[in-house]
Amino acid sequence: MRRRLINSTLAVVLVVIAVFGVSLVIVETRTISNSAQESVDAEAFRLISVVESRLLGAERITPQVLAEQVDPSRYARVEIPGRSPIEVGERPADGDSIRSTETGEQGEKVTVEESRSTVTREVGRTLLIIGAVALLAIISAVLLAVRQADRLTSPLTDLAETAERLGSGDPRPRHKRYGVAELDRVADVLDSSAERIARMLTAERRLAADASHQLRTPLTALSMRIEEISVTDDPDTVKEEANIALTQVERLTDVVQRLLTNARDPRTGSAVVFDLDEIVKQQIEEWRPAYRSAGRAVVCSGKHGLEAVGTPGAVAQVLAALIENSLMHGGGTVALRTRVTGNQVVVEVTDEGPGVRADLGARIFERTISGRNSTGIGLAVARDLAEADGGRLELLQQQPPVFALFLSRVVPSRKEYVRPVR
Repeated sequence: MRRRLINSTLAVVLVVIAVFGVSLVIVETRTISNSAQESVDAEAFRLISVVESRLLGAERITPQVLAEQVDPSRYARVEIPGRSPIEVGERPADGDSIRSTETGEQGEKVTVEESRSTVTREVGRTLLIIGAVALLAIISAVLLAVRQADRLTSPLTDLAETAERLGSGDPRPRHKRYGVAELDRVADVLDSSAERIARMLTAERRLAADASHQLRTPLTALSMRIEEISVTDDPDTVKEEANIALTQVERLTDVVQRLLTNARDPRTGSAVVFDLDEIVKQQIEEWRPAYRSAGRAVVCSGKHGLEAVGTPGAVAQVLAALIENSLMHGGGTVALRTRVTGNQVVVEVTDEGPGVRADLGARIFERTISGRNSTGIGLAVARDLAEADGGRLELLQQQPPVFALFLSRVVPSRKEYVRPVR
């Protein structure tokens, strides 16, 4: 493209120079020739006037007198009746001169000639000047064409590199502009595309991280139930554990469905009125084997018979994240306590461990923030799940740690929330 721009610009300049240059040469040649002819005519007229005045005054007309009146580069011939012709200067060759003849009242005749080579030299100097100007114009055009080509091709190359970088998975916008409206428009579109791609990649990575973290808990619980089935021969125990395993499979399916739904539209919710006791009891039963294996216990207390508004699967995942967090980072007995405050129900999860470091504080809910070199995703996902249903998850106390899940216990509209069929 760079070569095409230079060639097209140079072609336009050459055409303009050719058209105007040839016209200028023709005009200047004719002007110089006409000017030389007019100069010779004027000199012949002046010379005949001098001859007439001398004849009237009876003065002598000599070659020396005429030489003073004639340009040294020209030839003059004066013919007076009854006298010999008087010549001044060197006569040009026939056919190679510009001639002018004047005749006086007494029959005298004056002829002035100038060599055409003088005109040719003048035309040559003019052509040389025109050629120099044309050459300067061509050089200037080439330089301007190169500069303009660089100004256009360099941004295009840069934009191509940006597009290639986007295709290779580097979605960082460059925010670089070039001072050309069309190119800046392309740069704006590429930057917008880069930002959209970055958001999409971030969402995909977040979905993958959330999926790996949220699926881990149900899969662990399911694995424990299957292990219980594998080591027992009691049919009743096998049946009980199989039912619990089926419940875990349903939870796993709910987690996957919720992940996919949130990936399409994070604002999508399926809040209903549910029995909070069932969710708390379910979580304690699921986590009791893991705590028993660690030599610890998980218990519940507080007010019973509470109903909350939210998504049962999401609330179960939030409580599972808190219980797992206490298992991994806490110590002693883990207690779940339910209570009522205003128009909200609260589920508090606490343990007897060292608690949350003072330097973490509220940052404990930020992604990648962890007190014990873990992923730092669990509490962040739990808070997102709580907020998606209109609730909130807070750290009420750092030492000993007290996490609280706040859920609404008021149904705004019968059309908005539907009590699940049991």
